[in-house]
Amino acid sequence: RDGAQKLVVSGCLSQRYADALQEEMPEVDLFIGTGEYQRIHTLLEEETRVAVGRPYYVADHMAPRVLSTPGYTSYVRIAEGCSQRCTFCIIPRLRGKARSRQIASIVSEVREMVASGVVEFNLIAQDLTHYGDDLKDGETTLAALLRELVKIEGARWFRLMYCYPHNFTDELVELIRTEEKICSYVDIPLQHIDDRLLARMQRRTTEEITRDLMAKLRSIPGMVLRTTFIVGHPGETEEAFEKLVEFVKEVRFDRMGVFRYSQEEETRSARMEEQVPEEVKEERYHRLMSVQNDISRERMQSMIGRELDVLVEGLSEETDLLIQSRHIGQAPDIDGVTYLNEGTDGVEKGDICRVEVVDAGDYDLVARVIGRAG
Repeated sequence: RDGAQKLVVSGCLSQRYADALQEEMPEVDLFIGTGEYQRIHTLLEEETRVAVGRPYYVADHMAPRVLSTPGYTSYVRIAEGCSQRCTFCIIPRLRGKARSRQIASIVSEVREMVASGVVEFNLIAQDLTHYGDDLKDGETTLAALLRELVKIEGARWFRLMYCYPHNFTDELVELIRTEEKICSYVDIPLQHIDDRLLARMQRRTTEEITRDLMAKLRSIPGMVLRTTFIVGHPGETEEAFEKLVEFVKEVRFDRMGVFRYSQEEETRSARMEEQVPEEVKEERYHRLMSVQNDISRERMQSMIGRELDVLVEGLSEETDLLIQSRHIGQAPDIDGVTYLNEGTDGVEKGDICRVEVVDAGDYDLVARVIGRAG
């Protein structure tokens, strides 16, 4: 703490355990919850030690922002909070109900960032596809927002992260299919495919609806699908798990994460009967990931010989002999990268180049530059 004037702890931990943290961490000057960060200056001046209320705030384009990502890419939060009631999740209690920003505010923020050199925008929220529902105006939807964003000159890529499968409309599917600025990449946590488990999780969808949506998304040329599943949720039988395995084999997700269910206090799932033993969760986790590893390897190998547009990120983090980039199917921080080993003269950070894939590993690609993207 040398040189620090005040020590502040902010976020979900403070929101949930502020009373206990005060006793355990006497060195902390201020604990603030998830909806109070905009008042930090005032709270420090008032010498308040705890500020944890019901979350209501959502930043707009007028809020000061420091870009913590590289200058060519950014995350854009289009809503805060979540109004879903998944039985395993504590997020609505910590982040509050869904609060959507106005379309004009988001457009203004993106315009400002484009002017500063940002070309890639990753749209985020706890629940992206229900954006605008809370405003109840019938006009503010994710599709409506995207139609305005793609008009912004200089913005090149818009990627959709954290899409709740319920309310993923046909209009949105068609927009992804037809609008070149919207990446053919969807991050859509499905959690399970068995109807009984989906009902126990209160996911507001079914196997039939999910399969129909996956088919629509897979019909989009070049679509990259990322998802997550939970194994070992209370009530998951061996039959339900095997159904999930077969589903993963059929859909062949490009990216997939698996979570072992853990009991989160104050959730309905934690109080359910039919809790699954830890050793069973572990075994199911490894089985499902083994299936996905084979799929991922095959999908990566199938990329060899393809031409792609990539966003140049500069020298590789692994070696300064290679340039690092990402194509639309590689989201920052969570997916692999595309290394450029030929034709990189004159290529700079933030450029979008046309490349040919010449090799593939388990997670990353190697490509040669063959031109500049239009």
